[in-house]
Amino acid sequence: MNGSIPASLFELPCLEYLDLSYNLLQGHIPKMDLTGTLKSLRELHLGSNRLNGSIRTYLFELPRLKYLDLSRNLLEGHIPIVSPSNLCLSLQTLKLAANNLNGKFDFFWLRNCAMLKEVDLSGNAELAIDVKFLTSVTPFQLRALMLSGCKLDNTIISGPNLFGTQRHLQFLDLSNNNFSGSLPNWMFTNEAPLLYLGLAHNSLVGSLDHLMWQQQSSLQMINISMNYFTGQLPMDISSVFPNLKVLDASYNNISGHLPPSLCNNSLEFVDLSNNKLTGEVPACLFTECWFLKFLRLSNNNLGGPILGGANKHLSFGGALYLDSNYFEGPLPNNLSGEVSIMDFHDNKLSGELDVSFWNIPSLEVLSVASNGLTGQIYPTICKLTGLHYLDVSNNDFEGSIPNCSSKLMLYFLNMSSNTLSGFPSYFVNSSNVVALDIGYNRFMGSLDWIQHLYQIQLLLLGGNMFEGHISAELCHLQHLNIIDLSHNRLSGSLPPCIGAIPFGYHTDDDNFFSMVYDIVFDVGLSSIDDDNPLFLYVTRNILQGFTFSTKGNIYTYSRGFYNLMSGIDLSANMLSGEIPWEVGNLSHVKSLNLSRNFFIGQIPATFANMRAIESLDLSHNELSGPIPWQLTQMSSLEVFSVAYNNLSGCVPSSGQFSSFSMESYLSNTDLQNSSQGNQCSPAPGSMEVEDVGEAADDPVLYIIGAASFVLAFWATVAFLFCLPFGQRVMLQL
Repeated sequence: MNGSIPASLFELPCLEYLDLSYNLLQGHIPKMDLTGTLKSLRELHLGSNRLNGSIRTYLFELPRLKYLDLSRNLLEGHIPIVSPSNLCLSLQTLKLAANNLNGKFDFFWLRNCAMLKEVDLSGNAELAIDVKFLTSVTPFQLRALMLSGCKLDNTIISGPNLFGTQRHLQFLDLSNNNFSGSLPNWMFTNEAPLLYLGLAHNSLVGSLDHLMWQQQSSLQMINISMNYFTGQLPMDISSVFPNLKVLDASYNNISGHLPPSLCNNSLEFVDLSNNKLTGEVPACLFTECWFLKFLRLSNNNLGGPILGGANKHLSFGGALYLDSNYFEGPLPNNLSGEVSIMDFHDNKLSGELDVSFWNIPSLEVLSVASNGLTGQIYPTICKLTGLHYLDVSNNDFEGSIPNCSSKLMLYFLNMSSNTLSGFPSYFVNSSNVVALDIGYNRFMGSLDWIQHLYQIQLLLLGGNMFEGHISAELCHLQHLNIIDLSHNRLSGSLPPCIGAIPFGYHTDDDNFFSMVYDIVFDVGLSSIDDDNPLFLYVTRNILQGFTFSTKGNIYTYSRGFYNLMSGIDLSANMLSGEIPWEVGNLSHVKSLNLSRNFFIGQIPATFANMRAIESLDLSHNELSGPIPWQLTQMSSLEVFSVAYNNLSGCVPSSGQFSSFSMESYLSNTDLQNSSQGNQCSPAPGSMEVEDVGEAADDPVLYIIGAASFVLAFWATVAFLFCLPFGQRVMLQL
């Protein structure tokens, strides 16, 4: 359903239940006269829409209302509780999360709501929350209090406040509030049987050794990630938290070894990444944790054999991240299980990638990048038919790649920085692949096969021995964001139709990227409503990114790569001929590198239409003529080089060109600095470059003022072309 909320729905006096959540509703909440309408309404669900404007005051005064959900909209302004005495006394659930509310919300306003059980104000960054209570006893006993990402004062940690009075509190979320200091005692000595504790993304300190964990044995979910906690995990963690299902202590300073008692829990989700953990990982985590769906130990100092030396059936089914540690030795060659993601990149693994006896049909993501693996990539890898993402880059693999194109339905393939050879088209199914990086290997032959990569967005083939021409068929790849064909042996001219590829234009078409990178775990906690989405645990699938050279440096891009970057690198080949003026139509490209080729002719003035360009490298070619003054209109340009060409005339000095050093123009003997008195700027009143074609390279066309001067203009042109001196003058205009 879309459009606005029909006002007639709010005029039904007998209506008790109204659920319009998860639609595309827009506009304001209808105005209404409270007299005689909605008197019977008990539940109002308007969450997850696009409603805007302010919250209507009457919603808090409906006499029988128990459940009010306006969360995940675009509502703004203050929360209109005019008088606590008029507030609905039957209210049990209040959800206003993820809006743009501001002003103040004082919990003392709710002092008459004795039946109140759940309050969620999360995600309102400008909403100031006051949790001080004037009495030591509150009339209500909350079950859930969610205040993540609000404007909370740091005194909430020290108290006194309403938290100490809540003896039935099960869900407490104070994450994303920039709290500092130590955890208060009330959080652990409270009688409340907490099931969920969320303190993530604050600046809290303290040692885990000294926290009074034993007072909260009912906890099922703990999220203390992105803080500054130190110390070690309790060695008897399964006794301290016998009911624990989710443990997220990532991005802290936790040290020590992983306790083997972790294996005795019913854990479903464990993230201890980005800490200072050492030692080996207990093998039982991989072979005896039957409920485990997610294990991330990335970016620690863990070592020993990968998977704790396990070489058999893996007990858990889900995502496994052991990357960026010091695991060593060979990969197990006899694995089975229901794992969907295995990320082992950036370790010290050695030996061959032998998957001959792997029986993991559910495996979708495999990364062994940046290790010391050797040998061939054997045809047995073709039997991993569920793979969508494969990264074997930065190893020592060699030899010809196998023919898996009819079996592997890969979307992402990274084989870069090895010494592989053969035919890339044999390995991947061309109709599926979205990102392909096989750069810096020993692949050779023509590039005719790339015309069939219909869905390709990222194509990195640099540093190989490909040869032949760049076919016009390349222009059929309408989803390209990045193409790198640099450091090969390509020759011939650049097809003009390349200017018709909408580089960067389809950046919102990333549904598959979202599917690969976002992981949602529905962790079933007791005492939670089945329809409550707040307790879905969402995490991010962090995989090693792809690299692309721009602005003279090599950058690695991960998730945001496809939304933030678009570029072309054809440098270090043997391309020749003139640069097509159509290249100037690439208005979304941010980086263009045509350096170290044999291009001739003038720099197209149409380059001025490349409004997003940040880096333009035309150095080490055989270009001639002046630098078009129209290029000074490229307001985003940060890096520019035309060094080692045959350019003449004056160096532009306006716009971004005022910031470029003379290194950008080296070894152009006829190119002069404007400081020597040469006229480099266009004549006053000249036109800007808009829809220009091949004739746009001629600056004379830009000084046509009005029809009354046409005759005088052409007479001047004829005179100048009759004199050698005049020809030089025209070239410098």
